[in-house]
Parts: sequence; C-alpha cells; structure tokens
Amino acid sequence: MRSNTPSQKRKRLRELLLGNNVVQAPGVYEAYGARLVQNAGFNAVYMTGNGVSATLLGFPDVGLVDLTMISDHARRVAHCVDIPLICDADTGYGNVVNVCRTMTEFEAAGVAAIHIEDQVSPKRCAQMEGARMVVDFSEAVKKIEAAVAARSDPDFVIIARTDAAESLGFEEALRRGRAFAAAGADVVFVELKACPDILTQIRRAKEEVGAALLVNMDAGPILKNLRASDAKAIGIDLGIYPGFARHVFGYAMTQALSHLQDHGSIGTYSNNMFNSEQYNAALGLASVENWEKRFS
Repeated sequence: MRSNTPSQKRKRLRELLLGNNVVQAPGVYEAYGARLVQNAGFNAVYMTGNGVSATLLGFPDVGLVDLTMISDHARRVAHCVDIPLICDADTGYGNVVNVCRTMTEFEAAGVAAIHIEDQVSPKRCAQMEGARMVVDFSEAVKKIEAAVAARSDPDFVIIARTDAAESLGFEEALRRGRAFAAAGADVVFVELKACPDILTQIRRAKEEVGAALLVNMDAGPILKNLRASDAKAIGIDLGIYPGFARHVFGYAMTQALSHLQDHGSIGTYSNNMFNSEQYNAALGLASVENWEKRFS
C-alpha cells in the first residue's frame, strides 16, 4: 500500500543530497524500525549490515551476512516505507562479477542506494577496535567502476566507501575517495574513527573527493554531538546513524527485562512502552482497515 515507486524514491534521495540541509538517515535493521523513522518525519532511512547480522543471526558484524540474506531482507524494508532506503552492501560480496549481481539484487529489492567498501573479505565492522585491511587501490576502484557499469536505473545512488584511513592513512583514503568519484560514484564515504581532528578530516574530504560526502555520525562524541544544522556547513551531505536502532533497542529491552525479572510483572513499566493503539498506529493499521472497507 505504499505510494512511491523505487525510482521516485531514488530521485528524491538525489534531490535531497543536492539540498541545503544534511540528509539524516537513522539506522535500522528491519521494517518496523523503518516505519518508525518515517513516522518521525525523517526523509531517509539507513539499514546497517551490523544490525542485520545481529537481528537475523544474533552474531556480531564479522562478515557472516551474505548477498542473498541482506538483499532479501532489504526488499521487505524498502517496500514498507515511502522514503529512500540506503543499505550497507559490505564489500559487494566478492569480485567485480559479484558486484554486478549485487547491483542487480539491490535494485530489484527497491533500495535507493548502497555503499560498497574496499575491505578485504571477510569484512569486519569498521568501528570495532583495530584497523581494517583493504584491497589494493586498483581492485578497489575497479569494483566501483563495475558497480556503475552494472547499474540499470540511472537514479540508483552508488556510494563508494573506503576503510583505508586507519590502516593506510588519511591521505590514502582521500586518494581512493577521489578515484571513486572519478569512477562514477555518486557519494563517497570515508570511514573515520573518533579523533580530535575528525571535523578537519571531514572538511578536507569534502573539498577533495569531488562528490557528495557521507559520514558515519556514530564515529565518536564529536560527531554524536554535532547538530544537523552545522553538519552541512562542514561538508556532510549525508549523515548515517548505523547504531541508532540496535543500541536503543538493546538498552530498552534490557531495562524492561530487568524490571520484569526484579518485579515479576510489567506493572508501571508499561508507561515506558507502546500501548496497543500506539503500536497499531505506527504500523498503519487504519490504512489497512480503510482498504478493506473500500472493497467490502
């Protein structure tokens, strides 16, 4: 019962990236969370591979999620909302041949954008301790070239991510970012870790890569405290919050379980939970019932 087609959502994302405000995309890992993001009034939503690994497998983000699993999951998420879904596509799940299929699957799923990174396989969450090893420069660029060539909908947004900053240095990350943009990437994502110079790094990345810039807003306290109104001014076009839903849920669920364990009942803790009416409203039950009445 959604009204916007995948093509319309992709066009909308491109319009937003050219706007005067940063595009904020809270991170979710399933359709319910995507509905809540849309209901809250955000213009885009992000699906984190880390969160998908947690919710579908119950394991950390260490390269266990494959293309079939995440693209199938993304299809359900993308089709439940009218706002663009941006999705983590890890390393493209293999070489340039695999990247071609990755593009096909995510386009067919109705996703508006994916990001492909240059980590070696099996990948690992970039925000975990330690540096991530990356493939050589030529292979990284060829993957982005392959993604661009494999794209069938010209409005599908290709985001090229480099994790080279921690392992090979920030200058190498910039070199890869420039090359990704030259290869046809619509957005460049330089994965950074928390450091005192992170805002300076972001400004340099925006100045030098020659494309819209995506930033992981979970990368430390400086970015977590950066207001949306200030983000665009330093060069952030798209800000993703990968840990948003998984961290909120993990904390809230743990608190609720602790209360139930300690008190033997939900009791007054229900004041911290949706009631049935709120839950059904979040899922759009009224529109389903109106649709039923239309044909009754």
